[in-house]
Amino acid sequence: MTEAQKPMFNTRRAGLLGAIIAGALAIGAGGYWLGMSRGPAGAEAEAGREIAYWYDPMLPNERYPGPGRSSMGMELIPRYADEVSSDASVRIEPGVVQNLGVRLAAVERAPLSRNVRAAGVLAFSERNQAVVQARAAGFVERGYGRAVGDVVAAGAPIVDVRVPEWTAAQAEYLALRQAGGDLAQAARQRLAMLGMPTSLIERIERDGRPRPVTTITAPVAGAITALDIRPGMTIMQGAPLATINAMSPVWLIVSLPQADAGVAERGGRVVARVPAYPGESFAGRIETVLPSADAATRTIEVRIALSNEDMRLRPGMTAEVELAPARTETALMVPAEALIQTGRRTVVIVALEDNRFAPTEVEPGRRAGDRIEIRSGLTEGQRVVASGQFLIDSEASLSGALERLETSAPAQTPQATATHEAQGRITALDGASISIAHGAVTSLNWPAMTMQFRLQEPTLGRGLEVGDAVSFRFRQDGQAYIVTEIAKTGARP
Repeated sequence: MTEAQKPMFNTRRAGLLGAIIAGALAIGAGGYWLGMSRGPAGAEAEAGREIAYWYDPMLPNERYPGPGRSSMGMELIPRYADEVSSDASVRIEPGVVQNLGVRLAAVERAPLSRNVRAAGVLAFSERNQAVVQARAAGFVERGYGRAVGDVVAAGAPIVDVRVPEWTAAQAEYLALRQAGGDLAQAARQRLAMLGMPTSLIERIERDGRPRPVTTITAPVAGAITALDIRPGMTIMQGAPLATINAMSPVWLIVSLPQADAGVAERGGRVVARVPAYPGESFAGRIETVLPSADAATRTIEVRIALSNEDMRLRPGMTAEVELAPARTETALMVPAEALIQTGRRTVVIVALEDNRFAPTEVEPGRRAGDRIEIRSGLTEGQRVVASGQFLIDSEASLSGALERLETSAPAQTPQATATHEAQGRITALDGASISIAHGAVTSLNWPAMTMQFRLQEPTLGRGLEVGDAVSFRFRQDGQAYIVTEIAKTGARP
């Protein structure tokens, strides 16, 4: 290119660049005019319906005055004024409800039959236990071959004991008995004071001679659970010789969780089943409900008396028992699956007229099988959602309705007016609203997330720009979160 051609080329290049810029401006102006004339896409699709606000279904708390993108970068969708209810209910089309597989259940007044099944262990009844002791010092002559675990009848011999002290007293009584009078009577009383049983004294009177060896017998029928004698050993007065436990009745000891302790009442009838005898049942009676709970397991011990005349029930066996309260009450009942635990409250989804659903706070009571008592919040005849609650939540953003329920309830703590502190980075700033990607807020148990706030004063946003790291304070006002103080904490990246 010659020196003479360069000025001409530069002039043409400048003219071409100017034409391109002018064309771009014209296209932009035309697009702007076209967009303003057509209006928002959502408004055109639903002509004639008033738009209350724009929102992101993923962030129902964020509301915007016009179309665009949310703080998460998602396209905003319109919420129409006829869809916004002043109460906490939402409306879902019948076809959608059917597709979600929603199942309704009626609130009914029914008997509160709260049967409890529990397992227990058979044990000897400590109320029918006999301890055999030596009434005087002596020597064991014979043990009759007894051993722990033997079952003996009442009056069966346990041990023969020789008591030297009794021999001399018996001879003295027999000598005075022939003379008669008060001395003989006093000698007989002395035998009883030495511990001789009445049966032994009567036998001495019949035989007319002393009996140096006495036989100690079982006072009750049952199993020997302790035996501390051997032939030839010396015993002292008061020493325990044997312990005998009666075999009928036996105890079934059951440990109930403290939540089920109210079912067991003294005197209540129960039915027990033992794996050793399938198909059979054993009737019993609640003998004792211990007054204190086990400190380690927080369970209540219940002792049930079972008849065991045929001695088929052996201590150490396991058994299953079914307990039912002595009195049957009626109460409002709903399926247990209908309840939703929100943390601080328990709610159910109530089906209203005109295909509307509303969360209602309830106070649950006792549970009976797969149904649960409702103490307050519902009335007989209402219908609740028994299945599909969370699908309704997904389809109709019911979480927003739950939040309206939370905010509509009267404040019970000063937390509603408390201020909270957080740090984060500004992601959007538009007049009186600001979006901040903040860290965890421990006072509200919030995780780190991005959400929209309102500025208490528009002047708080002066000097702030998107990308600034900030520290701020905010409070809750209904569904909105108001920033009361905000300041930069670092430079923009």
